[in-house]
Amino acid sequence: MANYTTEDIKRLREETGAGMMDCKKCLDEANGDYEEAKKLVFARGIAKAEKKADRETKEGYIASYVHSNAKTASLVEILCETDFVARNEDFRTMAMSIAMQVVAMNPENVDELMAQDFIKDPSMTIEELVKRTSGKIGEKFVVNRFVRFEVGQ
Repeated sequence: MANYTTEDIKRLREETGAGMMDCKKCLDEANGDYEEAKKLVFARGIAKAEKKADRETKEGYIASYVHSNAKTASLVEILCETDFVARNEDFRTMAMSIAMQVVAMNPENVDELMAQDFIKDPSMTIEELVKRTSGKIGEKFVVNRFVRFEVGQ
C-alpha cells in the first residue's frame, strides 16, 4: 500500500509542474516521503534538460527589469525551441527572475551569470533554475545575452 495520498500527488504536480505519472513514480520511489519525491522530480527535470542539449533554439523572449529606484535596469534574451513556449508563463517568469538577477548581481558575462546563486533561492544557481524550468516545460533554453543599464554609467 502506498505511503501517500492522491492529494500528495496533486500537490507535487502543482509545485513542480511534472506530469501526474512522474509524480506518482517519484513518490513510489521515495516511499511516500514528499520532500524526497520533490528532489527526485527536480533531479529528473535536470536530466531531461541535459538530454535536450543538442536541440536548436530559434525562438525566445526578451525579459526586462527596472529596479524600484528606476536607476538600474536590464534586458535578457532567453532562447527556446518554439514560439508557444516563448509565451509560456513559467518561461517568462524565469526570464524575469534572471533579468532581476542581472540588475542585482551585475555579472560580467553569461557564464558568470549562470554560475551565480539565484537571489530568490540561494540553494540553486541560475544554471539550475534554467535546467529545472527546461525540464518542467520540456524544451531547451539558452540564456543568450543580456545588457545592464545604470544611470550615469
